[in-house]
Amino acid sequence: MSTPGQPEQAEQSERLEQAAQPGLQSSASARPSGGWLSQMWSHLPTLPEAFATLLSLVVVALFLNTFVLQPYLIPSESMERTLLVGDFLLVNKQVYAPSGGLTRWFLPYRSVERGDIVFFHHPQPPFLVKRVVGVPGDRLHIEDGRVTVNGVTLNEPYAAFEPAPPNPFRDDFPAKVYTDPTVDPGWWKQMQSLTRDGELVVPEGEYFVLGDNRNHSKDSRFFGLVRRADIVARPLFIYFSVSRPSSTDVQQAADDRLGHDKELSAKLTGFARWKRIFHVVH
Repeated sequence: MSTPGQPEQAEQSERLEQAAQPGLQSSASARPSGGWLSQMWSHLPTLPEAFATLLSLVVVALFLNTFVLQPYLIPSESMERTLLVGDFLLVNKQVYAPSGGLTRWFLPYRSVERGDIVFFHHPQPPFLVKRVVGVPGDRLHIEDGRVTVNGVTLNEPYAAFEPAPPNPFRDDFPAKVYTDPTVDPGWWKQMQSLTRDGELVVPEGEYFVLGDNRNHSKDSRFFGLVRRADIVARPLFIYFSVSRPSSTDVQQAADDRLGHDKELSAKLTGFARWKRIFHVVH
C-alpha cells in the first residue's frame, strides 16, 4: 500500500534527476519534436565535430599544396601547342623530391629525364615551365631549329615552329657571334666555356630546357642552364582551360576560338576549352 507521502517523494526525486542532468534537458528541448525533422536533427554533427572536420580538411589541403600538388596557370605561348595560355594545371611537387626516409616508400620519385616538362624557379617570373632536352653529360647543338643530342637528331612531335622573323642565334646553337641583345651576357660567357667542337656539353647538376613553341620561347638558349635544385615539379593534367587568344599561333584549334554567333549557348560554353579538361600532359 502507498502512503500519502510517496507521490510527493517520487515527484521530488524526478525533479532532482532533471536538475542533475541539465545538458540532456536542454538538448532535448532544443531539438524539434516529431517526424523526419527530428530524425534529421539527430544525425547532424555537433559544433565541435563540425569544427574538427573543417580543421582536418584545411590541414590536408595545406599539406597537399605545400608538399605534393599545386595548381598553376599557363601565362604565355612558349609551350604551345602542348600547353595553351589559360590552361590550369595540377602539378606534382613530389616526383622530383629527394628520395629519403618515408618518401621512398609512400610517394613516387624519379630523376629528371630528357623529354620531361618541368616547373622550375626563375627570377622573372618566379616559375617557368619548359621541356628538358639536355641532361648532364649530353652534347647538344641546334641546326636550323632541329635539336641534335649526342649525334642523334631528336624526334620531337610536340615541337611547333610558328612563323617568326629569322634569328641565327635562336635557330643555330651554340652561336659563335653575340647577335641577340636578349641573351643574358653572363650566359654568353659561360656558353663559350662549355662549347666543344660546336656542341654544348651540359655540366653535372644542370639541364638544358626549351619551349615547345621553338620560335617564340625564351629558354636555355637565352637565359642559360637550369640547376637541378631549381626544378620543383612536373605537370600532371589540365583541370580547366579558359579560352584565350594566342598571339603566335595562326592556326588555332577549333575549341580554342571564341564563337562569334549571338546564341546564348555559345556564350555560355565558349569561355572554356572543354575538350582540354582532364587532359594528361606529356
